[in-house]
Amino acid sequence: MGGTGDGGDGTLFLGGGGADHGIAQCLDLRRANRHGLIAGATGTGKTVTLQIMAEGFSAAGVPVFMADVKGDLTGLAQAGSAAHKLHDKLLARAGTIGLTPYAYGAFPAVFWDLFGEAGHPIRTTVSEMGPLLLTRLLDLSEAQEGALHIAFRLADEEGLLLLDLKDLRAILTHIAEHRAEVSARYGAVSTNTLGAIQRRLLVLENEGGGHLFGEPALSLTDLTTTAPDGRGPINILAAARLMRTPRLYATFLLWLLSELFEELPEVGDPDKPVLVFFFDEAHLLFDRAPPALVDKVEQVARLIRSKGVGVYFVTQNPADIPDSVLGQLGNRVQHALRAYTPKERKALRAAADSFRPNPAFDTGEAIVDLGIGEALVSTLGAKGAPSVVERTLIRPPSSRLGPAEESVLAATRAASPLGARYDQAVDRESAFEILTTRAADAAAEAEAAEAAPETPVETPWGRTPRKRSSGARRFGGPLSRDWPKPKPPTKRSRRRRGDSPAEAFTKSLARSLGSGLGRKISRGILGGLFRGR
Repeated sequence: MGGTGDGGDGTLFLGGGGADHGIAQCLDLRRANRHGLIAGATGTGKTVTLQIMAEGFSAAGVPVFMADVKGDLTGLAQAGSAAHKLHDKLLARAGTIGLTPYAYGAFPAVFWDLFGEAGHPIRTTVSEMGPLLLTRLLDLSEAQEGALHIAFRLADEEGLLLLDLKDLRAILTHIAEHRAEVSARYGAVSTNTLGAIQRRLLVLENEGGGHLFGEPALSLTDLTTTAPDGRGPINILAAARLMRTPRLYATFLLWLLSELFEELPEVGDPDKPVLVFFFDEAHLLFDRAPPALVDKVEQVARLIRSKGVGVYFVTQNPADIPDSVLGQLGNRVQHALRAYTPKERKALRAAADSFRPNPAFDTGEAIVDLGIGEALVSTLGAKGAPSVVERTLIRPPSSRLGPAEESVLAATRAASPLGARYDQAVDRESAFEILTTRAADAAAEAEAAEAAPETPVETPWGRTPRKRSSGARRFGGPLSRDWPKPKPPTKRSRRRRGDSPAEAFTKSLARSLGSGLGRKISRGILGGLFRGR
C-alpha cells in the first residue's frame, strides 16, 4: 500500500486490521459515487478519516470539496514532518497496518471562504438560490414564502435581475409601493408580510449572509478541474465563522449540491468519481427541515450519483440523518459512539444493526470499545453489496496533522490562479439600479407636470384647461391621468356602452400576464426542481 492512500488498483486504502495486518480495508473507486457515511462521537478520529480520504481521492485524480469546521483540514496543503509531536505514533500505526512505504507529502489545496477572509470569496446570485432555499435560509412562514414567490415571478416578468440582497429588497419595496395592483394580479400581499421579509433580510445581512450573494458567481468547473500534475484539487471551505450561522452553512452546502446535480452531465458509474463532496455537521441540514425539503434532499442524493458525484455525510450519530437518506449511504466508516441514556443506547443498537454482521465479534459492543483512530468499516463490493463489517485501524495521513502554518496558507492562496477571477466583486446593473432609475424618472416627470402651464384642450364638450400629464400608464410609473369629466350618459348611450368594468379588468389582466411570457430568468435546481421542473 502506498503512502498516499491510493491503492494503485482503483481503490482507496483506509486502514488495516491489527498487528497481523488483518484484512486491508479499501474503498473501490468504482463504487465511491454510491455515497457514504462517516460517524462518531467527538474526539474519536472523524477529522483524520476525512483527511486520509481526501488524500486518497486527490492522489487518484478525483477533486474534493469539503468544509473545514475546526480549521484542522488546512494541514492538507502542508506535508507532515518528523518534527511533529505525533511522528513516532504515526510511524508505529503505519507499521502495524502494513502501510509501506509511508511518506509525508502535501496535496493541491484551494481555499474558499464566504467572507473572503481565509480564501477566495464564494458567491451565488439570489436568482440562482431560488425562493425555496431562501425561505429555508430566512425561516419564513407560509404567507411570507408566498410573497417571496411573487417577488421572483414579478422580477421574471419585468426582466429584473436578482443578483444580491439589495436587488431583493428593491423588488420587495416595489411591490409594497404598488401593492394593490400586485395583489389584484397574484393574490393579496400585506405590508406586514413584506415588512417581515425585509427584517429577516436585515438579520441575514448583519450575520454576514450578504457576502454569499453577488457576482462573480462560482463556476462549478473550477471545482472539478484536476491539477497540472493530474491530482485532484482539494477545495477547502473555511467554515469556523460560517458555523455561527448554522442555517446559512447548511443552506449554502445544499445549494452547491443542487447546482452540481443540475449542471453536471450524466456519466452513469464511472471508473472513479467526478467529484467527492463531504457534508460535515450533516445534522444541521435536517434540523427542523420541512418534509418537502427532506424529500428533495433524498431525491438529489439518489440521482446525483449518476452524475459521478459521491456525497459523504459526516455527523456524530447516524440517527441524525433520516432513514430515507441513510439507506443510500453504502460506504460507511463508524467511529466510537457513546451511550449514556436509553435513547442513545437505542441509537447505538440501530447503528450496529445497519452493518452486515461479522461472526468474529458483536458489532454493538465493538462500537463502544473502539479506540481513537479506530473504526468499523464496511464498503460496497464489485457487485454493489456491502462487505462484512471489519474492525479497522485508520491509516495515518501523509499531510500535516492539524492546521497548516500561516506561511504555507499565505503562499497557497497567493499561488492560486482563481484569485484573479473571484477576489474582486462585480456589481452590474440589476433590479436595484433599474428600479432606482425608474423611480427617479417618474419623480422628474411628476415635477415637470406640476411646473407645466395649463393649456386649453379641445374636447367634444368645448375647450377645457388641463395641465400636461407625464403619465404613461404602466406598472412602476404614474397610474392616473387628469381626464376631463364627460357629460352624463343618456339612456340610449348606456344601452350602447362597451365592456363592463369587470370585463375590462379581465382583459387588462390577461394582457399584463401575457406580456411576461418568454422573459423567465433561470434558477438552480432547488429553484427549479422544487417547482416541478
